[in-house]
Amino acid sequence: MSLLILMRHGQSMWNAANLFTGWVDVPLTNKGIEEAIAGGKEISELPIDEVHVSTLIRAQMTAMLALAQRGDGCVPVFQYSANDESMSENESRMVEWAQSNDSGEGTLPVYVSWQLNERMYGDLQGLDKQETRDKYGDEQVHIWRRSFDVPPPGGESLELTAARTIPYLDSEIVPSLEKGRNVFVAAHGNSLRSIVMSIEGLSREEVLGLEIPTGKPLVYEWIGGNWSQKSI
Repeated sequence: MSLLILMRHGQSMWNAANLFTGWVDVPLTNKGIEEAIAGGKEISELPIDEVHVSTLIRAQMTAMLALAQRGDGCVPVFQYSANDESMSENESRMVEWAQSNDSGEGTLPVYVSWQLNERMYGDLQGLDKQETRDKYGDEQVHIWRRSFDVPPPGGESLELTAARTIPYLDSEIVPSLEKGRNVFVAAHGNSLRSIVMSIEGLSREEVLGLEIPTGKPLVYEWIGGNWSQKSI
């Protein structure tokens, strides 16, 4: 049996300001920090062997604050890959110089992936949600936000988001679970909705009603290729 722990980031500054955020990289509010700490306390006794986060600071802050509530003494260490041929000389140096020479004991590897990012809201990013409703109408904004396959202008639908998150789940996370490792993922409302859709086998209609609360861990057990939700 292995565990997959999912946590949506705490409240961000643009969540509090009622702005469409998407891939815009904004940090947590004080409330978001408190949510991340509270969520971390809920899972502080669960085993974690590796961590996956999006590239966005609100998810990374949430992960680090949650992990700081643990008493196992393990230190989160971000892992950098040198496999990208488009990497600049300075980026390559970052990969080379960031390597640790110890055995890895007492460290918790943290993997950063753009595939776990929030869905991109395109032309809506940075706009006030109520002003957008006033301009385009409640029904149209609801379609952009909650439909499965209709993206906002210049952005991603949930379907397009799932096209990157689910392959990441299958190729990077499930193999770790199969090896008996316990995985913690800190990401976003829509990236996690699409992952939960895959885990729970939800239909396109069922996933529309799924809400992922901020800072609240979801825990799944992986047993012999089957998923089951675990209460904490």
